[in-house]
Amino acid sequence: MFDKSTWIKLPRNVLVGHGVLDDLGEAVDELYLTGRPLVVTSPTPQRLAGEQIAAQFDDPATVVVETASFASVERVVEAAEAEEAGFLIGLGGGKAVDIAKMASEAVDVGFVSVPTAASHDGIVSGRSSIPEGDTRHSVAADPPLAVVADTELLAKAPWELTTAGCADIISNYTAVKDWQLANRLKNVEYSEYAGALSQMTAEMLVESADSIRPGLEESTWLVVKALVSSGVAMSIAGTSRPASGAEHLFSHQLDRIAPGKALHGHQVGVGSIMTEYLHSGAKGEWRDIRDALASIDAPTTAADLGVSDEEVIEALTTAHEIRDRYTILGNGVEVDAAWEVAAVTGVIEG
Repeated sequence: MFDKSTWIKLPRNVLVGHGVLDDLGEAVDELYLTGRPLVVTSPTPQRLAGEQIAAQFDDPATVVVETASFASVERVVEAAEAEEAGFLIGLGGGKAVDIAKMASEAVDVGFVSVPTAASHDGIVSGRSSIPEGDTRHSVAADPPLAVVADTELLAKAPWELTTAGCADIISNYTAVKDWQLANRLKNVEYSEYAGALSQMTAEMLVESADSIRPGLEESTWLVVKALVSSGVAMSIAGTSRPASGAEHLFSHQLDRIAPGKALHGHQVGVGSIMTEYLHSGAKGEWRDIRDALASIDAPTTAADLGVSDEEVIEALTTAHEIRDRYTILGNGVEVDAAWEVAAVTGVIEG
């Protein structure tokens, strides 16, 4: 008897483009949300867009968080309960959006994502990433009910945040390959549709890399659309597999070994160069990944990330220990092999 089923949770409204922040109130009205909105933000996004958002609602409450932490999540939960919030609005980059996402899950209310930086696909996905000590926790949560991404606002974000978002998407190349490998060798369930969507998104950015430039709103448009597609792929799959493989394990381990040195998206981009080499060898597509990253001013070497060669090797050889997720790293890469991979791909000096 066939008994397979799936439950796909996706944003109902996705607004992307010039000036769409002014349409936030209308987008929320269409969701039939009730109660007082609680805006979760951090200092800079609050300064840039806080008043513009508040003007669209009756008596909104606001909580400003300084750091991404479980303590901040708890603070927002307490604020939501105290204010009897009917829904949350996450205004900011990864920090505010992830905190609002987790807090909305805890108090069982809806959540709307209003990104101010195109730095990662968490603006749409059902995952939150919160650091604790030298470890970063990836936590499942419902995706936002709506996403309002104003490209005029996003284009003003620091360029390195946009390049981090690009690198995060480009790394989908190797994430999908890891997912397919796990399907073949470990019988991990694979979604052809989610895998194809994720891969197509990465290819779109690689092909458009030459046209992605600082301060150009059209570039931001391309990046945000890619981030939305990547988040949707994860929701369809019901797992982060379409956008998280060995390159993400490498990044998470680098966070432990060399915390605070580089942005997440930049680390997974460099990780993707090396893991693509592991998948396909010297004739593989690792050069295409590296060249696309270089074209958008994203890091391609250990020096670019601000970490040492030894830290890269340690992360690559121990990344498989991060979580029980089968990837091209298998049960671990030998030290000598890791040095060769990193040197051949130019991540470290050979």
